[in-house]
Amino acid sequence: MALLACVSLGTAEEGKWLHDFEAAKTQAKEESKPIFINFTGSDWCGWCIKLEKEVFTKKEFQEYAKDNLVLVEIDFPEKKEQSVDLKAQNKKLDKDFEIEGYPTLFLLDADGKKFTDDIGYREGGPEAYVKHLKSLIEKKK
Repeated sequence: MALLACVSLGTAEEGKWLHDFEAAKTQAKEESKPIFINFTGSDWCGWCIKLEKEVFTKKEFQEYAKDNLVLVEIDFPEKKEQSVDLKAQNKKLDKDFEIEGYPTLFLLDADGKKFTDDIGYREGGPEAYVKHLKSLIEKKK
């Protein structure tokens, strides 16, 4: 697990998706930001791919996320290779969060406790998605 943390922390640049949940919680505490966790099937789930293309790759979302969120992707791909440790972590998180389908997305506090229901796919592009995230974060405050 130590190797996984080192690799993930090395890529913990602002606005980038992390894959190590513990590293994400540490970053969220240090930066006083909520965690935005994305349970996805990145290479096979149609709605996941649509959300990635319509929202997550767009400048409006990326700029907001960089300053306001710690992004975590918990992926269940069919074709991409993953380490044994990453697969084990993802399986545990899938069970812990009682995931029933993909995409499933939550906002979490820095301790990893969710404070929203599933956010999922939303129409309207990155502007509408960011507006919704802002309203959910504001409600928590």
